[in-house]
Amino acid sequence: MSEPRYDVIAIGNAIVDVMAPCQDELIEELGLNRGGMTLVDAARAEQLYAAMGPAKEISGGSAANTLAGMAALGAQCGFIGQVAEDQLGAVFAHDIRAVGVDFDTPARAGNPPTARCLIFVTPDGERTMNTFLGASQFLPPTALKEKVIASAAILYLEGYLWDPEEPRRAMRRAIEVAREAGRKVAFTASESFVIDRHGDDFRALMAEGKIDILFVNEHELASLTGQSDFEAGVAQVAAQVPVLVATRSAAGAIAIAHGERAEVAAEPVERVVDTTGAGDLFAAGFLTGHARGESLERCLAMGAICAAEIISHYGARPEADLAALVEDRLG
Repeated sequence: MSEPRYDVIAIGNAIVDVMAPCQDELIEELGLNRGGMTLVDAARAEQLYAAMGPAKEISGGSAANTLAGMAALGAQCGFIGQVAEDQLGAVFAHDIRAVGVDFDTPARAGNPPTARCLIFVTPDGERTMNTFLGASQFLPPTALKEKVIASAAILYLEGYLWDPEEPRRAMRRAIEVAREAGRKVAFTASESFVIDRHGDDFRALMAEGKIDILFVNEHELASLTGQSDFEAGVAQVAAQVPVLVATRSAAGAIAIAHGERAEVAAEPVERVVDTTGAGDLFAAGFLTGHARGESLERCLAMGAICAAEIISHYGARPEADLAALVEDRLG
């Protein structure tokens, strides 16, 4: 087996976060679900975008956030995701390349437009999110560069993208390519509602030995196993995947790899500002350590440090020097 060119290649939603401050009155006027996340269609997305004030636009998406964190830690990463030939598609491509992640999936012509999450931030700091999934849901298997996937030590898949049929077929093919090349497959469950819809698929992938590293939080673990007891759920899944990583918010996280168990407490944070992206950045720290052959304890600690940085400010992309933080805390 050849030496990998990339530490991780990820497949996920290509979404641009559009954030703008607003007054409480605008939330009422637009009939938004204050403090929540709502899926919207193209027409509603255009209406809301037009109503926003001056906005900050930065590429997002769960797997893309993870890669941004990994790149900040010095890992070599590539991203596969679908944007449209439009302004926000160009924003996404620029931003992810600017942080050092390779991205060359061809943009898609015509409608729907690039996915975006329109985020209204009220004076109290609360975020009201409205997500239009757009072009990200139409990633075809033909967009995969199979030689590139085979050149990555780890293929990382975002559970959110399992929902639509076209990218689900693409990810199934990517798993085949990675396994044929002797590479590892990592999977993040993303959200309990995804497991509710596709849990049978995920359980089958585990039973067939196609997932090497699984990331879940405690709620997703319960949805996946049907076990309300955390430890019972851990035992059930750990018997099926070589590496299980389960996060528990303020209660820290555990990992079990080939029967070895390690735990880490949550890193202290002066003030939790925004928990968006905490799981994504935890995965970034863990995967970077794993790709480097670090101990299970150090992988978890790297994840906790990255997650703590991201929840200390708005937005799901790191603002501090993650490599320096890890070095300072762990040496």
